[in-house]
Order: sequence, then structure tokens, then C-alpha cells
Amino acid sequence: MLNATLTQLSEALAAKRISSVELTRAFLERIRKLNGELNAFITVDEAHSLEGAKRADERRAKGEAGPLNGIPVAHKDIFCTRALRTTCGSKMLENYTSPYDAYVIEQFERAGSVLLGKCNMDEFAMGSSNETSYFGPVRNPWDKRRVPGGSSGGSAAAVAARMAPAATGTDTGGSIRQPAALTGICGLKPTYGVVSRYGMVAFASSLDQAGPMAKSAADLAVMMNVMAGFDARDSTSLQRPKEDYTRGLNRSLSGLRIGLPKEYFGAGIEPGVQRAVEEAVRWFASQGAQSVPIELPNAKLGVPVYYVIAPAEASSNLSRFDGVRYGHRAKGYSDLADMYARSRAEGFGAEVKRRILVGTYVLSHGYYDAYYLQAQKVRRLIARDFAAAFERCDIVLGPTAPSAAFALGAKTDDPVKMYLNDIFTIPAPLAGLPALSVPCGFDAAGLPVGLQLMGNYFSEAVLLGVAHRYQQATDWHLRVPSETPL
Repeated sequence: MLNATLTQLSEALAAKRISSVELTRAFLERIRKLNGELNAFITVDEAHSLEGAKRADERRAKGEAGPLNGIPVAHKDIFCTRALRTTCGSKMLENYTSPYDAYVIEQFERAGSVLLGKCNMDEFAMGSSNETSYFGPVRNPWDKRRVPGGSSGGSAAAVAARMAPAATGTDTGGSIRQPAALTGICGLKPTYGVVSRYGMVAFASSLDQAGPMAKSAADLAVMMNVMAGFDARDSTSLQRPKEDYTRGLNRSLSGLRIGLPKEYFGAGIEPGVQRAVEEAVRWFASQGAQSVPIELPNAKLGVPVYYVIAPAEASSNLSRFDGVRYGHRAKGYSDLADMYARSRAEGFGAEVKRRILVGTYVLSHGYYDAYYLQAQKVRRLIARDFAAAFERCDIVLGPTAPSAAFALGAKTDDPVKMYLNDIFTIPAPLAGLPALSVPCGFDAAGLPVGLQLMGNYFSEAVLLGVAHRYQQATDWHLRVPSETPL
């Protein structure tokens, strides 16, 4: 059962081959066995999880079960939960328990899924390696000396190590797709506004988007059926008809136009990554898909644009953490201003402080026009590049990350080098587009490689269908890390 897909688990529960309580116990045992080494979970409450599983079994007995009823799901520790603390991987919120559930948590609760635990993450989602967490780094199940990617590294590691059948994540500049690629699982960043951000602690409000992480594209589709929907409490939530994201899973690939941007196949990509992606391109061609050379000339500016806009929004969003209303408060201080300064100095880690300082700087008088306004203009040019590309192709394909998982500590002393690891994932959220990562092979060191598919607005079902057809012919997504055998 630990290696089963969500559909297989749902069928097993419906056939009464296993109960939700038994299934939840199996995953809790797996967490007890592996979490000490991997550090994928920050908070697990076994009694609460088993109580939820019991309720799911009772619900099924009454004939009220849906596809995810009784299935344990882990959640990134950025979603507010009444039952468990919400830390955002920070000392600032180390002991914070929310009085309400996030929209995403509500939706999974309504579907009858079991809250398995809260997953480790880069502090306030700021990071690409899951090394900025106050609770320590997460380790990659494929090689425990390497990072799992970030900021949703805990969610990715939990799914890859089969500590959870599925998990939620958030993607601001690649924080679902990059860790999915580095751990050999699947992850989807939906179109901005498709999944409500209510109760999701904000990093950069114009970029943050919740999404699913699981073993297969078909599992992502099942999760999207639960997660997507309009929420009046979120002003950026889009009011549109409910979709069935599984509807295109068996689509034909014949005639599919796949855009190959020259900017995604140039210098700086590790040979093992390039070989795996090019092999995937050849497979799509064998199925009747058409390769279309395209250009995204402003994509190379994505990283500098992102690291102006995202810190600017973060400096505003994180101003609420001041030691007054909630969160960490310094024990000793002389006056109110000193309390603010000491509380924030103690509560935030180095990367969060760095981004707050950068964001405050680019929004300050005299620099707003030179940096922030210019970044927003280039952001629009990036979106126009994609719009022009989608006139010639149906999806855009490329590597998710320029390299496989790198060693713990390899980039912590060089922030710019760390930021460049998101060079291929940042353009999609800047444009608000959907994008997903699926495994497409391994490099010479036996580390997973991710294939990124990007689509036009609201094309999630198309992307999931294309990815699913690829996974019907390959088994990369079914491989289990040798360091965490079943």
C-alpha cells in the first residue's frame, strides 16, 4: 500500500481490503522509521491523524465517501491548521497555532482525507534547498547528503520516501516543481488564482500559489479536483466553473505542438539533465507530437526580476511579525522600538532578513522607479513572450532545474548561485501560468531529473494529460529511493 497511487488506495478502501485507520497507521509507522534521518515533518500528531481516519471509515460506512476519503495527506507547514501548529519553518512562529483552517485544509477535510502531519520547509518559503528552516534541513531520500530542493522540500521528501501518498506545497518561484524534480516525484503549480490563498501564510502575494505533489500526474489531477475552486475570502481567487482535471488523462499526443525554447537548452545545464530531457523530447516525437523551436528572449531576466518583486512583497507581508500580536517576542527590551527590533532579529533567519532588507531597499524613495517599477515592466514582457509562444505551440517543454540535487551546504555561502537554481521555474509564476514537473530519468550519479511542462492559462488538464501519457510509457515516477526501501 505504501507505493500505491491515490486511485489504487481509493479502490482498496472502497473494496474494504484495508481501512483508513490501518492505512494511516502504516504511514505513521513509516514516518517514525524515517523522519529522524530525513527531517521531512515538523509536526505529527498520531492521535489526531487516527481520529481523522476513524471518522473517514465511519463516513465510508454511511456511503458518503469520495475519491480521497480516508487517504492520508501531508501538508506544507505554511497552511494554517487549527489542529496542529503552523510554523512556516521559522522560530518566529515556532509555537503558533491558528484559530482557523486554510482554504486548502478545509477542502481536503471536506473530501474526507486524513491530515497526516505538517511538512518541513524553507523559512517562510524563502529558499531553494530546504536549508533555511529553523527546524533543520531536510535530506533527499535518494542521497541523504544532498538537498531535496525547496521551499516545499519536506513535502517532496515525504512523498519520495513514501512517508505520505501525497502532499501539498506552494510555488512562488518554483517551490513545488524544483523539489519535485530533485526528489523524483510530480508537482504542479496551477494558474495563479485557481487555488485560494486564504490561510496560506503570505510570502509574495502576487506570485504565491498552492498546488499538489504526488507520485504521478494522475494523482495530481485527483488532488486538483479537491483543491481548485473559488473562495470569496481571497480577493485573488478566480470565479470560474468547476473543472474535472482528470478529463484529459487519456488524450492523444498526435499533433501536439511542443515548444522548445532555445533559452532552456543552452549553456549551464548539467549533461545528465540535458540527456534525460532530450530523450523525453524524442519519445514525444515518436508519439506524433511536433517539436516547435521557440524563443523566450526575456526569460533570462526572470531571476533578477523575481528577486526584486518577491523580496519587495515579502518586506510588506512580513511586517506583521513584530512580537506584538502573535509570534516570537524577545524576553528583554528597553522600549517598544527595541522590542520590535529584538523580536525580529531573534525570530527571523538570515535568508528572511536578507530578503526583507532587499525588499525594503527597492521600495524606498529614490529606488522604487529604478528597481521595482522596472522589474514590473520586465515581468509584463516575460508574460508577452509566453503569449507569443502559445500562438505557435500548445505546451512549452524544458528541464525543471539545470542540475540534479546538490550537496547540503554547497550553495549556502553564495546566495546568487542558489537563486540561479530556479532559473527555469521562475518565468511561469511571473506570468501567472500553470507548470508541472515530472520525473524523466536519472543522471550518472543516480539522481532524479525533472521534466517541466508549461501551458497557457487554465491548461492544467492539458498538462496533466500530456504528463500522464508520458508516464504510461515510462516508470521513472515509480522508482523508490534505494536509501529508503519499502
